[in-house]
Amino acid sequence: MKHYELLFILKPTLTEEEVKAKVDFVKEVITKNGGEIATVVEMGTRKLAYTIKKYERGTYFVIYYKAPPTLLAELTRNIRITEDIIRFLSVKYENKREIAAWERLCKGIKQTIKKEPREPREPRAPREPKAEKIEEQTFSEE
Repeated sequence: MKHYELLFILKPTLTEEEVKAKVDFVKEVITKNGGEIATVVEMGTRKLAYTIKKYERGTYFVIYYKAPPTLLAELTRNIRITEDIIRFLSVKYENKREIAAWERLCKGIKQTIKKEPREPREPRAPREPKAEKIEEQTFSEE
């Protein structure tokens, strides 16, 4: 199985239930066609670099998954049919270096999701400015 990353942008007008349904739909297409989902990352709603289908914002999602090469055509077909996905990009990780990076990404994302929020630190006392040593020089006139 090959390693893939799928980034897709949903319309910003969708409700939370509709967004969840669309993400579940994409996940279902991947799993039904023999893929294994490693991680799903919601990147939130962001401003687009340029207007796409009259939208200036979009909700970003990234899915890291392993799948047979035949899945990509089926996934692309299903995403193009779905009108609520305004843009998508699929990336294939091929060589050993890229696959190692893919695994680090998945592992790092899982660790950041599992981390509990840290307690806020105590504010530091302001530092006193160091006094600069100024040497006085006297000049003699001759």
